[in-house]
Amino acid sequence: MQIYDNVKAACKEKGVAISELEEELGFPRGSIYKWNKHLPSVEKLKSVSKKLEKPMEYFLE
Repeated sequence: MQIYDNVKAACKEKGVAISELEEELGFPRGSIYKWNKHLPSVEKLKSVSKKLEKPMEYFLE
């Protein structure tokens, strides 16, 4: 899965840095980067999905 890459692309579209997104959502710094190797919880993915205004499925493709 390429979850991190999809989050990175969505952040770029919105003009938001991944570190800003992590801070706004209260995630530990660098945690989204690890999502290509370790799947995030549904709650975290849902938070990112809502913040970036994309369906959860977008990040899982």
